[in-house]
Amino acid sequence: MSAKNCDKYNRWRNRTIGFRVSPEENEQIEIAVRLSGLTKQDYITRRLLCKDVVVQGNPRVYKALRDQLAAVLAELQRIEAGTEVDGELLDTIELISVILGEMKGEEQNE
Repeated sequence: MSAKNCDKYNRWRNRTIGFRVSPEENEQIEIAVRLSGLTKQDYITRRLLCKDVVVQGNPRVYKALRDQLAAVLAELQRIEAGTEVDGELLDTIELISVILGEMKGEEQNE
């Protein structure tokens, strides 16, 4: 066994849990993982155990935010033509706004 199989409490992570998701659900999970800065395993584990997902600002998170905001802008420009906003886009916008709001709050406290 390698050190990668231990959590921060030095417990072995030797159980595997698998489940199926739709392509759309997978994309939503991937977006949330990229924006969190955590590994997919850590993100899903924290969410399933109802623990807070604390985003640590780093270059990778800022790049993910920038890229996701560009995708949201492109989608909003497409919607401007008269099509309807889907719930997944609104969820992504809400997640981005929460993350940016928390980051702004941290900057003001420093």
